[in-house]
Amino acid sequence: LHGLAILDLPKEAQVLRQRLGWLRKGLGEAWPEMTDAALMDRLEDWLLPWLNGVSDLSRVPAQSFVEGLRALAPDDLQRKIDTLAPTHFAVPTGSSIAIRYEADDPVLAVRVQELFGLKTHPAIANGRLPLTLNLLSPAHRPIQITRDLPGFWSGSWSAVKADMRGRYPRHPWPDDPANAAPTARAKPRGT
Repeated sequence: LHGLAILDLPKEAQVLRQRLGWLRKGLGEAWPEMTDAALMDRLEDWLLPWLNGVSDLSRVPAQSFVEGLRALAPDDLQRKIDTLAPTHFAVPTGSSIAIRYEADDPVLAVRVQELFGLKTHPAIANGRLPLTLNLLSPAHRPIQITRDLPGFWSGSWSAVKADMRGRYPRHPWPDDPANAAPTARAKPRGT
């Protein structure tokens, strides 16, 4: 191992790094660069102040990596990280679904029934940047990828609904999902 890989960043720090990298890509150079080379060049800025005398990298607390990465963002932007690039998205059912930032675009993988009633496409960064939706069946299998939920409801939903209704008869498949009640449950037996 060499370079940044020697640090073996904990999961929480990896996720923050992905979110910060996405903010730079999506919102501009005011956000810190998160490439391996950039982080290696700035070790003195983001890692050394948080080591607190620890000489063995395997003993560095996970929170030190997180705080160090967060400190790379200017003070006025640090307070906006969680608002602009949240770790989770609240869907109409009330469930809080994790957003994955490791892809080219932030991805939300969610069962399609949990989005019923949603008339606008889910977005982050104050609504400026749409999430890529991986719409899932009740069994959490992929059924559609979209960056235009209203277009999906008015377009290919009817074909998806016809196919899924046969596979999952105990789940709702409304004709107008944009105006249907969201659900995370199957219909009760006998209905």
